Amino acid sequence: MLVAAAVCPCPPLLVPEVAAGAAPELDAARAACTDALGVLAAARPGRLVVVGPVDGAGAERHPEGAEGSFRGFGVDLDVRLGAAEGADTGRRLPYSLAVAAWLLERTGWSDAPVEGLGVGASYPAGLCARTGREIAAGDERVALLVMGDASACRTLKAPGYLDERAAPFDAEVARALGAADVAALGALDMELAHELKVSGRAPWQVLAGAADGADLAGSLLYEDAPYGVGYVVAAWS
Repeated sequence: MLVAAAVCPCPPLLVPEVAAGAAPELDAARAACTDALGVLAAARPGRLVVVGPVDGAGAERHPEGAEGSFRGFGVDLDVRLGAAEGADTGRRLPYSLAVAAWLLERTGWSDAPVEGLGVGASYPAGLCARTGREIAAGDERVALLVMGDASACRTLKAPGYLDERAAPFDAEVARALGAADVAALGALDMELAHELKVSGRAPWQVLAGAADGADLAGSLLYEDAPYGVGYVVAAWS
C-alpha cells in the first residue's frame, strides 16, 4: 500500500555542481525537495520506488545500487541509487533517476531499500495507472519519489519557446499535485503534455494509479518556472 509520495523536478541543474554559478537560483527548489523527502522518511516505508521519465514508450527497471553520472555535463560526479551496491546491469541511470539518487544521497536516505523505474514519455495513461497499482499492491508499506518537470514552454527563452497553453497546464498540474487529486492527474492530456514538452506526465500518472484509494493528503511545497520550465514540488502523506 502507498503510504507517502514526494514529487520533485528532475533537471540536472538541480545538482549544484552542474549548475555551477547559477546554483543559487534553485536553492528554494532544493530546500523544498529536502522537505518532501522528509515526509517520505517520516512515513517509515518498507520500500521506496523512484519513478522518473525516460525516452521511449516503455518502462525500464533499475535495481538498488544502479549507478549514474553527471560526467556528460562536464562534472566529475557519480551517484548510486540507494545505499547498497547492486549488480552491474550494463545500463546507467537515466538523468531523471540520477537526480533522484543525488537527492537521496544529499539527504542521507537509509530508511528503506530503493529501486528505480523509468517510464517513457509516450507510455500510455492506462499503463501508467496499472503500473502504479502494481507498485502499491499488497500490504507492504511503499513510498514513491516521483521525478518530472512540467512544461518547458513558459517563456520566449524556454527550451520549447513560449506557448500560451503552458501556464494554464502547469497551474492545473500544481493544483492537482498539491491537492493529491488522483483523478485530475490521471486525466492529463498526453498529446498536449507532449507538445508542451512536459516530462512529468507519465510519472505523475503512475503516482495517480498507486495512490488510487489510498486517501492521501497533498501539500504543494514549491511551484515556479525558472528558465521557462515549470518545476513543482509536492508531498503526499
